[in-house]
Amino acid sequence: MPQHAFGAATLLDPKDPMGLRAHAPLLDAWMRDMETDRSPFQIPGHKGRTDLTGAIVDGDIPVLPGNHTNRISPSLILEAEAIAAKLWGADLCRFGVNGSSGSNHAAVMAVASPGDKVIVSRTLHKSVLVGMVYAGVTPIWIRPEINPETGLPEYLPSTRLAETIAANPDAKAVLIGEPSYVGTMSNIPRLSKVCHDAGIPLVVDAAWAAHYGFHKELPNHPLAEGADIVVTSAHKTLPSYSQASFVLVREGLVDLARFNKMFDSTQTTSMSGRILASIDAARALLERHGAELIGPVIEATERGRDALRAAGIQVIDGEYIDPLKLVILLGSVGADGNHVEADLLAANIDVEMANRDIVIPMITFADTPDRINDLIQRIIESVNRHRGPVRPIEILPAFSIEPEVVVTPREAFFSDYEVVDSANAVGRVSAEMICPYPPGVPVLSPGERITEAALSALLKARDMGVRIAFVADPTLKTLKVLPQ
Repeated sequence: MPQHAFGAATLLDPKDPMGLRAHAPLLDAWMRDMETDRSPFQIPGHKGRTDLTGAIVDGDIPVLPGNHTNRISPSLILEAEAIAAKLWGADLCRFGVNGSSGSNHAAVMAVASPGDKVIVSRTLHKSVLVGMVYAGVTPIWIRPEINPETGLPEYLPSTRLAETIAANPDAKAVLIGEPSYVGTMSNIPRLSKVCHDAGIPLVVDAAWAAHYGFHKELPNHPLAEGADIVVTSAHKTLPSYSQASFVLVREGLVDLARFNKMFDSTQTTSMSGRILASIDAARALLERHGAELIGPVIEATERGRDALRAAGIQVIDGEYIDPLKLVILLGSVGADGNHVEADLLAANIDVEMANRDIVIPMITFADTPDRINDLIQRIIESVNRHRGPVRPIEILPAFSIEPEVVVTPREAFFSDYEVVDSANAVGRVSAEMICPYPPGVPVLSPGERITEAALSALLKARDMGVRIAFVADPTLKTLKVLPQ
């Protein structure tokens, strides 16, 4: 990051180091509240007092009912959303406080109704499946190409999508996740053309792509490439509060009034003003300083890839990889990623994902080149300590299983169930979602048949140290299945 990016501005206003307040109405309103001595007789119950439970509640203000033009209120939220919509070229933008999960729920319900079919990429986050439960739709799963050298998903071929739409002409929408959890990307202009030729919208879960389009080395934002709905996590790659998200919508194949209704149904009526203000601040930061902040971090990440490769450690790279996504593959050096993670944790360094074969540190433009350089050196040192025999490439369970849908997710989700030993579960229909986390992509979803391949993949993931999430018994000794 250029040294001047914080330097001079900090001298002007230490509470607003990047000079964003004048360009972000929600941030300005939040800061005005913080500067005012108020006596609130309204929720939240802490009333702004930090002498009761401590600083944990400092800065937590509500969205006020009515139109308070100088405080965080519905009218001011609409103003901030309109500014964001203009920046990204959308017809509608909505700010959410339930993460991309809540926005994904709304997106599914906005494009399909109970009984409808939707075509869904198998790389999508489990929240999309929950949205399908809410909407009562039937998924037609479609799988991306898997790179045999890395075992990771690459892209969804447009020809495969066209064939799937032709085989399911009554499908109402296509839902994909771009970029994938590991930073790989499909050709969205081609996919959007296939969808639009069929008269259906393309919905993109771009939770990891909020920074796209704000530097010449980054891909365009999916909305600029033809997507109709783009769900994005502000808290993943931008400096926003956890749970902060926004969704961008293009009018035409999506009914904006219906989308608004579905979005409102997925959000709390007691939204956090601080979370909303953080989305507005991140938008203003991207608009005013995005390129100058992102550029040095892209360069440092590329130097890190070069250093890892020079040490004999494999990383994924290429034209269709997010340049800020650092995915480190350990099979070729025989190190165990769980041991590498333990070394990093001992130095108080947390990574986004680690299992036996992969380590993924999450890099954003909040990092600095020095921090990235230090991380890379520590990873190299740890790998060198733990080197062992070369291991063959293993495809992650979430990307290797061909799902067999027996009943709809909604029907299975609300069904009675039986608990059986996992050894006796093969051939039965799963009543629960079973998801190695991260990446949060289901291996088995409610309503899918439990195959020998799926069970074996899950057991292998468990034995590799992967956390198995959303299942009643994370040891996988027992599973919930639909009654026979």
